[in-house]
Amino acid sequence: MLNRPENSIGPEADSDKADAQSNAVTYAAVATGIAAIIALTSVSVPALKWIGWLVWFSLAIFIWELLAGVMRAVRAGRLPAYLFSVQGFIDILAACAFPLALACGVGLPLASLAGVFWLLKLVPMIAGLRQLRRVLVREAGPLASVLVLFLIVLFMAAALAFLFERNAQPAGFTSLAASLWWAVVTLTTTGYGDVVPITLGGRIVAALLMICGLGVFGLWTGILATGFAAENRRHNFIQTWESLGKVPFFSALGPATLADVTNMLRRIDLRGRTFVVRKGQVGDCMYFIAAGEVEVELPGKRIPLGVGAFFGELALLGNNVRSANVVTTRSTSLLVLDLVDFRALMARHPELAKAIDEEARRRAAENATSGTR
Repeated sequence: MLNRPENSIGPEADSDKADAQSNAVTYAAVATGIAAIIALTSVSVPALKWIGWLVWFSLAIFIWELLAGVMRAVRAGRLPAYLFSVQGFIDILAACAFPLALACGVGLPLASLAGVFWLLKLVPMIAGLRQLRRVLVREAGPLASVLVLFLIVLFMAAALAFLFERNAQPAGFTSLAASLWWAVVTLTTTGYGDVVPITLGGRIVAALLMICGLGVFGLWTGILATGFAAENRRHNFIQTWESLGKVPFFSALGPATLADVTNMLRRIDLRGRTFVVRKGQVGDCMYFIAAGEVEVELPGKRIPLGVGAFFGELALLGNNVRSANVVTTRSTSLLVLDLVDFRALMARHPELAKAIDEEARRRAAENATSGTR
């Protein structure tokens, strides 16, 4: 059952734990600070003092994070790179914006509004934003094309509305600029506001403009959705491919077969101390460890498995009952290969069936001596 690579246990767990704790502190500081800012502009004067302390508490954490980042950069000899990086800019802005506002003589309630920059501290911790940036870069051409279409429709509608409505409503359509504001509001389908076309031509323009608005934003949504789906597939494929390269079970297979296996695998992310396999269950899949660590609970001992290891593979060789519990020791990402997909792969790739036969003989010999699966 087991295939444990050397050095499967290392300092990664401590590093992950420290990062999680640091992120939790940042989240708490941002939430506390933003809540205090909202309260400062809402409550009476006697309550300002203790609410102000909450703002200073959040600011102290951000100053400490800036100093810690500077010290790490100095030790690594990368201080200029840190100061001019996005992370460094956000740290400096979060630590200095509020004190600078106070230094300029602005009162506490108004100066605390500079704390909105603290929200930027969350940006580096959101992995989805990095994915969004890649999607925007890859889909820049189609998005720009739709933007040009948006502007063409916008200016044409504004010009026509000004032509039809300028005499009927001189107070509402005073100029082309005023008509552009009406066109923006109408094209985004948020409503007219206080300006409603009253001429037949103006109403026809408004109706066509609202329909075009639905189409334009539908195109943008479709482009972004398709880009996100492609980016997810690409990201998952690369991660899975790299993980399979660490697994001896697939080392003899050719690139075409590995690509087919990669497309069949699904990824699951589990928290620490989560049961992956329970003793006595009927197995119908096997697992590959892409990140993190699991622990196999055997009678009298526990065996840790790290990145690149796999378990549960005998379930692919027959309808066997699991003979051990497998539990994650920390946050772990697993690649799962189901029995149905595995059989389909065997039908398409005879070399995979051969590799499985060899693995079956080796596992049978291992189980005869250890009694594990």
